[in-house]
Amino acid sequence: MSNLQSRDEILAWLRRRYPRFHSDAYGFVLEALNTVIAGLGTRRHISGRELVDGARGLAMERFGPLARAVLEHWGIHSTDDLGEMVFALVDVGVLVKREEDCPEDFKDLFDFEEVFDRNYPWTVAT
Repeated sequence: MSNLQSRDEILAWLRRRYPRFHSDAYGFVLEALNTVIAGLGTRRHISGRELVDGARGLAMERFGPLARAVLEHWGIHSTDDLGEMVFALVDVGVLVKREEDCPEDFKDLFDFEEVFDRNYPWTVAT
């Protein structure tokens, strides 16, 4: 998809190819990626696990107890979905992958209900 030039063209292509994901979801994944990379001592390739953990942290920081609801509104119901979005971004040329990278790197890394609902780190104001 190297013939796509603008952000709008890229998002339009992604929405046609992967219609169940909201365009804001792609921006969120890219922001999670940038957040993880910014937290590293040196710039390097990150794993699926690192990206998923970064996305979880960013969602909780940004949306608090509504994190799961926002992600699911965007079509993200599992870590597998995050992987599908990453590989869609690879397809369109926004991200690159190494030969050993695969969608299975994102498979069932955590359960959304468990992380965002049952084990949400509630804090009590004092």
